[in-house]
Formats: sequence, C-alpha cells, structure tokens
Amino acid sequence: MYLAYKKLMDICLLNIDNNLNKCLKPTSIIGMLWLQTHFENDQWEALSNNAVIISKENSELLAKDASSAGLKIELVSGVSMLDVFQK
Repeated sequence: MYLAYKKLMDICLLNIDNNLNKCLKPTSIIGMLWLQTHFENDQWEALSNNAVIISKENSELLAKDASSAGLKIELVSGVSMLDVFQK
C-alpha cells in the first residue's frame, strides 16, 4: 500500500568521484525511454548496463531537462557510501 503513494525515481545520478562525475542509472522504463531519446543508438547498451559517466555540469543539465519533462531524478552521493563499505 505504501508504494502506491510513493513516486519512484526514473533516473538516478550517482556521484562516483571527488570531481562529482556521475554514473547515470535509469531506474524505470520511463527513465530508460527518455534517455534513449537523448543518446545515440550505439550508447543504449551502455545506458542499460549503467556504464555511462557524465560530468557534474552535464548531469545538472540532464536533471533539469528530465525534471521539466516530468521525470523524477535522484542525486546520490556514492563517494561517501563507497568509503564506508571499503573500511
């Protein structure tokens, strides 16, 4: 019942380094379809494998564009989480 009221994320941007580069992870069908309209066909496999890395500046543009299209975007700081798991 709780999930019926919670809007799930469509795209997650995960910080992967101290330069704030981000791993782009589609987390819904809508997110994946939206990304496919913004990336070339030869990049779709990398998108589906969460292998696309984008800069902080490009991630901000992408998040703004996706949000204005009605998608839900989540920004996650992965650097601190990685530090916890490596210790």
